[in-house]
Amino acid sequence: MSNHIKSIIYLTLILSIFSCTSTIKIDDDKDDDKIINTTDNCPDVANEDQLDTDNDGIGNACDDDDDNDGIKDIDDNCPLIANPDQLDTDNDGKGNVCDNNDPDNDSDGITNAIDNCPDFANPDQKDSDNDGKGDACDDTPIGNKVPCISGKAGIYPCNNYDLLLHIPLSTFGATEGNDSWGWTDATTNKEYAIMGVENGTVFVDISDTNNPTYLGKLPTATVNSSWHDVKVYKDHAFIVSEASNHGMQVFDLTKLRNVANPPETFTADAHFTEFGRAHNIVINEDSGYAYPVGTKLNGTPLNNGGPLFINIQDPKNPIKEGEWATDNYSHDAQVVIYNGPDSDYTGKEILIGSNENEVVIVDISDKSNPKNISKISYANVGYTHQGWFTNDKKYFILGDELDEQNFGNKTRNIIFDFTDLDNPVEHFSYTGPTAAIDHNGYIKDNTFYLANYTAGVRFIDISAIESKTITETGYFDTYINNDAANFNGVWNVYPYFNSGKIVVSDINSGLFILQKQ
Repeated sequence: MSNHIKSIIYLTLILSIFSCTSTIKIDDDKDDDKIINTTDNCPDVANEDQLDTDNDGIGNACDDDDDNDGIKDIDDNCPLIANPDQLDTDNDGKGNVCDNNDPDNDSDGITNAIDNCPDFANPDQKDSDNDGKGDACDDTPIGNKVPCISGKAGIYPCNNYDLLLHIPLSTFGATEGNDSWGWTDATTNKEYAIMGVENGTVFVDISDTNNPTYLGKLPTATVNSSWHDVKVYKDHAFIVSEASNHGMQVFDLTKLRNVANPPETFTADAHFTEFGRAHNIVINEDSGYAYPVGTKLNGTPLNNGGPLFINIQDPKNPIKEGEWATDNYSHDAQVVIYNGPDSDYTGKEILIGSNENEVVIVDISDKSNPKNISKISYANVGYTHQGWFTNDKKYFILGDELDEQNFGNKTRNIIFDFTDLDNPVEHFSYTGPTAAIDHNGYIKDNTFYLANYTAGVRFIDISAIESKTITETGYFDTYINNDAANFNGVWNVYPYFNSGKIVVSDINSGLFILQKQ
């Protein structure tokens, strides 16, 4: 065969092959993506990867609803992930389900991109100081407020209670703090903190803790002392001290309404001098009587430290009407018009005295003839210091001030059952989490507020007291050095403001105002 013929045959063969290939391309692969039409999930649109996100047999390239969520891709803010709600919290055009910038770490329904506290659940997004950081995680003071976050309010260990205000002792021209109380002006509804310091008693308007006003000081009646005690009745403060010959100062609190140039130096409106020193003052607001305890005159104990009975119904003209001599020095007391479970004493004025090594119950309705009802002691007495009735008058929670030092136990409170005032019994003891000494404790509703010296203030739920269970639910530690059994830190706590503000007086650091979260 000639070379010419061979060339013709070869050319014919090549043309034949080309013709066949062209036929496949035109008839079997319309979109020229190298996938024949019979297996191509988008035969009219090139999609060599054959991606079919929703597995509906139609490739993404030609599927107008790739995620099969009923929203066409052209309108879908997440075309490849089903999201029929089209939620787009940060309004960036990308739905939450496919927006890598929109996780929700704290699961509060607010995605991180727009959450002002992405790691602390705060669905309300409250931001009191408008600094872009929500209150729940803002460790910058809001005015004077320092919130308790992750166990700290600034430098102070805490749980469930925020710091609204702190005023150091230096502001008051003092170096030692002691007792505290509070007064609400019924005319203006303003709230005032009252605090004892070594050289007098100071008064602070805390109605707005972001703008508090230190109004002034009532100087001590004689000399400085580490001990002052104050209570309030009929818009007057009644103040006693361990300062020699101090007596009882009476101060008209309504003068605080119009202080022109704070802080002022105040003067007492009355001065009762039938005793000199007193360790504490107790007031029964229902009867209008004050009961100084631990009293002395010219260095000599009066009635072995037992209470005096002083009529203060006319606050600026106190009148002594009686006294009661105790077996042991009376360190502190609570006096009530009794309305508890023991019907034998309904309507009687009852004094519960914390008397060094025992608790005494006395009917003092007749000021000229007080009557002992009963007394009770307990194991491992250190120093029977102070206690308070539960609201129903069934139980009495006592603090012993020296058992932690003397016996090495942790903070201990003894709970007595006073259902029968003639026959009180010990109900159980509560042990706190630290070695700190317990000082003064008060009850409001179902919370026991305990001034716990170096362990700060402890907040204890007593709703299950009948079943012998009380539980710490919060704390605020104003003394950050340690929780040792010594006499530093919180002296007193006053929890009775309707606003929920809690007054705390610290021996070393001054005045603190707290509030539950």
